[in-house]
Amino acid sequence: MIKTHQQASAYDSPWTVAQRIKMISWQFVWAIFCSWTPKPANPWRLFWLRAFGAQLSGKPFVHQNARIQIPWNLVLHDRACLGDGANAYSLDRIEIHEHATVAQEAYLCTGTHAFDQPARNLVTAPIVIGAHAFVGARSFIMPGITVGAEAIVGACSVVTKDVRPFEVVAGNPARIIRKRELTAVRTAVS
Repeated sequence: MIKTHQQASAYDSPWTVAQRIKMISWQFVWAIFCSWTPKPANPWRLFWLRAFGAQLSGKPFVHQNARIQIPWNLVLHDRACLGDGANAYSLDRIEIHEHATVAQEAYLCTGTHAFDQPARNLVTAPIVIGAHAFVGARSFIMPGITVGAEAIVGACSVVTKDVRPFEVVAGNPARIIRKRELTAVRTAVS
């Protein structure tokens, strides 16, 4: 669902003062308490994400160098992974389902601008990464995109259209390379 935020001009913030204070507080908390922590301190980072409203279930993993713009718009399911330098630009909801991986320096971008309007209003749309999907390193996922379950997005790809389950896509813009076929039966990991 695409949302256009109201702004009087291109120089006005679409966020209230309270929202901006909360966002700045989050940036300080992540820098001071989380960004320097080693990988095994994941529960500590998850504690701070929950404290700022992220919806977490099970044991997701968030790398200490991941960047999360607005944690209260982030939903991570069991064993979901935000990799080293991954950027969750969560101006709108980002949901990463169980066992899905967003690899290093991938960019999940939920915001753009209405370039046909004088104020260039902020436009946002949610991103969903399906269960067991893999978003390759330095990929760019546009606002409003769903990457289906078991799909693979190749490294450095720019995803401008939904990726259906089991599709393998790559390129700029990302195109279907093939359908993915699993040869082994997946077992539950605890």
